[in-house]
Parts: sequence; structure tokens; C-alpha cells
Amino acid sequence: MKKLKIYLDTSVVSHLYAPDVPDKQADTHKLWTFIKAKTYEVSISPVVMIELDDCSEPKRSHLLDRLSEISYTELQANNEVLELAAQYLDAGIMPPKSARDRQHIAYACVYNCDMVISWNFKHMVNVKTISGVRGVNALAGYKEMPIYTPTILISGGVDDDT
Repeated sequence: MKKLKIYLDTSVVSHLYAPDVPDKQADTHKLWTFIKAKTYEVSISPVVMIELDDCSEPKRSHLLDRLSEISYTELQANNEVLELAAQYLDAGIMPPKSARDRQHIAYACVYNCDMVISWNFKHMVNVKTISGVRGVNALAGYKEMPIYTPTILISGGVDDDT
């Protein structure tokens, strides 16, 4: 059975240390258990590493330690990612200030991930973004890119046979 190739944005890693939102933290810890068991093929981007480096201590060290517990592929920056992210901006899907969020989705698309996993409801896990990405991707020749929360993934809401 093929493993799902998931792209984790920074919000997922960040919620490993989020006592102010215990439900999200708990679901993220459950997802981390699946990831540590190599249930999924995990990808992140240089954007994740930049955003983690922006965290203050002790959160930054804690999150980097937790990231070192898992196997993942760090995707490489390239012009194709930047061009696709720019298309999301040009289409009005996401605001100019969400450049990194557009890049998260573009990395997942360019590197043929099966889905993006995020807790970012403002710019990523919402109908406008998901619908807009679907449209831009269809026009640009990329596959549809589902964007889910960790809760959806761990709840069995996704068929692992995809």
C-alpha cells in the first residue's frame, strides 16, 4: 500500500508546543505518533525551517528537537515553486502578506504531495483558498491539492489507499 505523501506546514510543528490550544496540541501529538511510526511520507520546505528559526526560545529548541524525531524530506527551493505561489497571489486567492503560506501550498503541489496539513485557518484551511488553489492548479497543470487539519487526517477522514 502506497503511503500518503503529506506536506506539513509550520503551524503543525508549532502546535506540538501550544498549551494555549490543548485540543489542537493533543491532535498534533496524535499525528506525530503516526508520523514517528512512518505511516506517512513527510515533506517540509525551507519555509518551515525559516519560520521555526523565527520562534523564540525555548519553543524553537523544543520544536527543532521534536522535528528531529521524525523522518522527513526537506524540499528544495526552485523557480517553479515561486512561480506557482505568484499565481496564487495573482488570482487573488491569498493576500500579499501571506507569501510564506502561498509557498507552503506551492511546494506541496510542485513536489507532488498528496495533501497539505495545516492549522492555518486564516490563509490555508478555508473554502476560498482550497477552491482557488484547485482552479489555479487545474489551469497550471498541477493536481488538486487538498488542505486538511491534523484532526481530519488522524480521524480516518482520508482513505490511505490514495
